Parts: sequence; C-alpha cells; structure tokens
Amino acid sequence: MDSSTTTTTTTTTPPSSSTITYDSPYALYALSLSTPSPSPHRSRAPNHRFLAVGSFIEDYNNRIDLLSFDDETLTLTPNPSLSFSHPYPPTKLMFNNNNKSSTDSSSSSPLLLASSADFLRLYNVTESAVEVVSVLNNSKSSEFCAPLTSFDWNDVVPRRIGTSSIDTTCTIWDVEKGVVETQLIAHDKEVYDIAWGEAGVFASVSADGSVRIFDLRDKEHSTIVYESPEPDTPLLRLAWNKQDLRYMATILMDSNKVVILDIRSPTVPVAELERHRASVNAIAWAPQSCRHICSVGDDTQALIWDLPDVAGPNGIDPMSVFSAGSEINQLLWSPAQPEWIGIAFSNKLQMLREDTWVGEYYCSKVANCEDETTPCIMFYRAVGEAEFFGHIQTGSDSRSHSCSLRPIHAIGDLATIVEDE
Repeated sequence: MDSSTTTTTTTTTPPSSSTITYDSPYALYALSLSTPSPSPHRSRAPNHRFLAVGSFIEDYNNRIDLLSFDDETLTLTPNPSLSFSHPYPPTKLMFNNNNKSSTDSSSSSPLLLASSADFLRLYNVTESAVEVVSVLNNSKSSEFCAPLTSFDWNDVVPRRIGTSSIDTTCTIWDVEKGVVETQLIAHDKEVYDIAWGEAGVFASVSADGSVRIFDLRDKEHSTIVYESPEPDTPLLRLAWNKQDLRYMATILMDSNKVVILDIRSPTVPVAELERHRASVNAIAWAPQSCRHICSVGDDTQALIWDLPDVAGPNGIDPMSVFSAGSEINQLLWSPAQPEWIGIAFSNKLQMLREDTWVGEYYCSKVANCEDETTPCIMFYRAVGEAEFFGHIQTGSDSRSHSCSLRPIHAIGDLATIVEDE
C-alpha cells in the first residue's frame, strides 16, 4: 500500500515506568493492539506488538498508523512504511488476533487488521507493508454502503465479523469467503455498537434506546435486555464481559452513567456507575477479570471499577483513576497486554500501566477536611514517591473543600496508608 501521500511528524514522549505517550499530528480515535506471534516467518521480537491508531479528521482523507509497542523497553515507535490513508475516520480498528494468546497454535496465520467506516475493510499486515485484502459492502442494491458505526470480530469463530450500521441493520460476514452470512434489521433506529458473546450470539445497542441479544439459530427473534429510562435516549456503546457472559455494560448518550446489566434479569440494571462528572465515551471490561471494568469520559478521567456483589446505598466508587490532559474519546484494554490500558485524547495516545494506579480513600480515613460529613474520594498516583493528584467530591454539597493529606505507598493496584514521619 502506498504510504507516501502524506508526510507527518510524530513524537513519543520519554516514558515513565507507568505511562508512555505518543503525540500524533492529528486527532486520534480508533485503537487496537495486536498479539505478538512466535511464527518463524515473522521477524518481530517476542515483546513487539503493533498498535494501530486511526485519525479523526472531519474530512474524507484520514490515516491509520501502526506503531511498534514494546513493553520491556517502554517504547511506542512509528513505522512510516506502515502508515496509510483511510477514507473517512475509522469508527473502529481491530486485529484478528486480539483475543488469542501468543502461544495459540493458529497464530501462524496472517496478521489482519479490520476497519469500519464507509465499508468494512481488511488489511494484511507484514513488517514492511500493509495491503488491502478486501473491501466489503453490505448493500445488496447499491455500490455504496450505509456508514458503519462499529464492528466486532468473533474470537470463537474467527472467520466471522459482525457490523452495525446507521441503516438499522447488523450484518454478519464470513470474511474468509468475503460473503454475507446474514443481515438482520436489528433495531428501529441507527445501530451504534455490536458485541459477540458466543460463536452465534451477539448483542447490539441503538438510537432506539435498547440492548438486544440475537441468536443466529433463531434469526426471527431477539431479546430486549434493557431499555433507556428516558424514551428515545440512544445507547452508544456496548461491552460484553468475556470472563462472565452473564454481564454486559452500556452507556447512554450525554450521560455520566455506566449501566451494568445481568442478562438473567432483563430490564433492571444490577448497578449504575455514576462517578464521572461528564459524559462517558467508552467502556472496556478487564480481559483478565470478571469484576473489573474501565470507563473514560469528557471529564478527562479514566476510572477503573471493582464491582461488588451488592452495591451499597451510596452507590459504587471507582478503585482507581487516571487524569488526562483533555476529554478522553477512546479506550483500549486488550487481552494482548492486559496490564496496559490505552486511552486516546486530543492528538495523544497514552499507554497506562494498570498496576501502578492506586485506589481511593475517604477523607475520614486519610485526611481532615473542612467538612468531614461530605464524602471526598482521595486519588493518588505512584510517581516516584506517592503524591496526591486529585479528588472527586461525591456528596450532595458541591462546594469545594481542602484536605490535609497523608502519603501512601502503592502495592500493585492497592494502596496502604502510612503515617507522616
């Protein structure tokens, strides 16, 4: 593929042990991380992975860049020969081995990258080039395709990709044959996201405000497991918990809530996570845990939640937080590297090492506040010696107040309070 049409300058900020920053010449949105392959015909080092980033330029001409990510040297290195043009901003990127371990016997298959926008596109990725494999159009009557809002690659049946579209349909592709397996009118309005649960079961969310589950063995019916409490409030994103398929999460348009659903108890959420101070933009379940989920939003924060068996009367507080420089638009928590979380904001990509994030404590436990009756969650981050870097007030009294802080020491993703010396 010709990558010479655009000359760009990119930089990678020198990393700390917990954060690596990549600065792009354009705004970023879509993210995906590949799994390293031990295949002898690939020259990548064992710790070398490709991280695909897609531009968000309100124009036809956009870009996809493949960065080399090495978690030992803590580097994100641009590959000029693996940067290529893409029509319109990609709404999602995904490698075909996203859900495989590096010891998977099938990992000798070609490394493929899929993108969605005006069409579903598949690319073959090598060390030196990216080549188009196929451009898939789900329209039966036109050479043009209704814009695709998202897609998901089935990790049980790797030849199967499901796409969602503004034309109210979900299309299931056999990407090996390049043919449509089936196309369903999934909702009454635009479909904004799709997620596989099992080999033949997927779910979708829509502008009609519903979460629906479909089984390919019975294409005439679907199960509505949730509807927005406010009529016609769109649901924008859907994440299915791959470690426990009973649970999924969704977010509403212009809402600070993350809604947690148990598909065994339709219509009623088992939890609502409401500690963001602005709209939530993306969610991702932890690939190695059934209890943890991450959310990012317009409040510039990435929050990690540890879901309890039963939520308390005052709701659920996040266990960890990271603050970015501006609104966070996208999130990546990949099975390929579960200890790292990727976030995209403005023109930056940051890889954050999850086990250096530190948990929260209430004022009554760690500090003296002007108003000790108002809960205030103290967040710290380990940067050399532990330091305070923000707080979220959770009480009804919204006035600000100061806190007298004690230092903490990070231990994995937990923290222990230590007395002032």
